[in-house]
Amino acid sequence: MSLALDFLVDLLDLEAIEVNIFRGKHPEGNRQRTFGGQVAAQALMAAGRTVDNGRVHSLHSYFLRPGDSSAPTLYEVDRIRDGKSFATRRVVAIQHGQAIYNMQASFHADEVGLEHQVTMPDAPPPESVLPVPQRVHTEFSSVDDWNRLPHPIEQRYIGELPWDPAHSREPRQQLWIRADGELPDDPLLHACVVTYASDMNPFDAMLAPHDVRWDNGTFMGASLDHCMWFHHDLRADEWLLYDMDSPVAHGGRGLARGFLFSRDGELKVSMVQEGLMRLLTPRNEVPGTPMT
Repeated sequence: MSLALDFLVDLLDLEAIEVNIFRGKHPEGNRQRTFGGQVAAQALMAAGRTVDNGRVHSLHSYFLRPGDSSAPTLYEVDRIRDGKSFATRRVVAIQHGQAIYNMQASFHADEVGLEHQVTMPDAPPPESVLPVPQRVHTEFSSVDDWNRLPHPIEQRYIGELPWDPAHSREPRQQLWIRADGELPDDPLLHACVVTYASDMNPFDAMLAPHDVRWDNGTFMGASLDHCMWFHHDLRADEWLLYDMDSPVAHGGRGLARGFLFSRDGELKVSMVQEGLMRLLTPRNEVPGTPMT
């Protein structure tokens, strides 16, 4: 396990401070807002630690306020229902006395049922695609500070890099992802790591058709909601093809859909996210760094 992945696993090891109440910490650094995927992953971990039977099969969540990365986050779990087959949990993430995020998660004891799925799209194998730092160095002759840092999730983009000025205008993005090292055999941990990773790329598809950038003061983006369906057991430390598209952007919001396939073609996870896509003007300029 890489040091970066080890640190992520530590972030997901929440402190139980009271019955149904957990505390999550944050990575050190100068990020003004907490990464949305981290909050979602910690909330799912809090929910899962109150469930005795079944694995997570879906989550539906809203980002309500920007997270403060200098303060811990409390996760309050409401045990809404424990049935024979399903368990339902509601989680509210709280900072400074206010809710910043809420999640409804459902857990299901696996059953035998009808089976079908869509076919995995064609994609080159991950071994044939360079990791991001190597690609950035190859294509731009230097590596920026962000890509020099170690990251817990390895990413290998198929096609043009999303920040390449010559990238396709199609509202799509496809890449291979996996945890940067071997994880323990804990299904909840693997689901939480995939939840963390799933919030890293939807904006690539949403922004692909547009001439806006995160770093030039003309655009603000943030995750508004995030929904996931876990169809099969999965390992976050094995390659997953993350295939995304964005069917619409309107009214300052964009929608992204994503599907995560194992390399043998099994559909593991489906995802839908809506994001804020606000063009900044002197009237509505909002200072700070986007959540995603």
